[in-house]
Amino acid sequence: MNPLATTDLASQASPSPDTPPLRFQRLRLAGDSTPPAVLGGRWVGASAHAIAAPVLAPALDARGALLDAWSTGGTLQAQQHGCVQYVTNGHWLHGWAAVDDRNGGVHAATQRVYADLFAVLAATPCTHLLRVWNYLADINLETDGSERYRQFNAGRQQAFLDAQRSAFEGSPAACALGTHNGPLRVYFLAGRTPPVAIENPRQVSAYRYPDTYGPRAPTFSRAALADVGEGHQALFISGTASIVGHQSMHLGDVRRQTEESLTNLAAVRDAATARAGRPFAASDMAYTVYVRHAVDLPVVREIFERAVGPTGPAARDAIYLNADICRAELLVEIEAHGFVAAGARSAA
Repeated sequence: MNPLATTDLASQASPSPDTPPLRFQRLRLAGDSTPPAVLGGRWVGASAHAIAAPVLAPALDARGALLDAWSTGGTLQAQQHGCVQYVTNGHWLHGWAAVDDRNGGVHAATQRVYADLFAVLAATPCTHLLRVWNYLADINLETDGSERYRQFNAGRQQAFLDAQRSAFEGSPAACALGTHNGPLRVYFLAGRTPPVAIENPRQVSAYRYPDTYGPRAPTFSRAALADVGEGHQALFISGTASIVGHQSMHLGDVRRQTEESLTNLAAVRDAATARAGRPFAASDMAYTVYVRHAVDLPVVREIFERAVGPTGPAARDAIYLNADICRAELLVEIEAHGFVAAGARSAA
């Protein structure tokens, strides 16, 4: 099934007028208390549900945590299927799973999570993935004869194929980062109408990488453009690193890798603007910046803030996490998402 590869945004079905809009807020909380009306989200910091990637910035106290919260209206129902827990109002769905991959390996754990994920989508009206976040420990470590990230890619792609979902054109926006320990964690956001996949003209699509990067290519698009209700669209940009074509650039140089990552982000925003006819400004996005070596934070932060505006909300609200990138030579990765209103037309 590949509903996204040849469709145009203008021809996509939009959420009905009575669809509660999907909203985002980055919340600073104490402990694991989840606010009402929240579908769910990714925790970082001092939470039992947090990914094992230390928060480099902003500063948190010993009990502080941050929740990237997706919320909406209507009646929310919390349910579970297999290893996946999820909350939905019938229009939007957020789910997550945590699976120990030490017994059976990364391939099997990934295939299990995604099989349960697709079973959830098939059993609800929210059949279309908008965005997926993946976190696994020791992502660059070689075990059982191959790198753990390559094992993850093989399990993910096989689950897509088993569910008769496109593992190539039209695959969802996603990221995969390495944590310091803990289980395989997968978070996902889904809706009733399909998003439009966006690719980066500076890069080979990840699902078309040559087999030098592993026997199974990564299953994600560079970004996804989705109607999210009340005349708004959201742009979900996948984790973005210093890659041109399919090759890693500026080895060992964190400054130039950060600059190249930001150039790629700009290219994706430009491609989305051309597709949507609405501008996605760098200063209007919410960012998570993954830094492999904590000592590199000042350099990465200075370059990033200069690019998005040092005094604006994008810089002020960005999260920096100490995490490994999917290729061992890459030092930084940046993901983003943002919203535009129907009236915000591009001048281009």
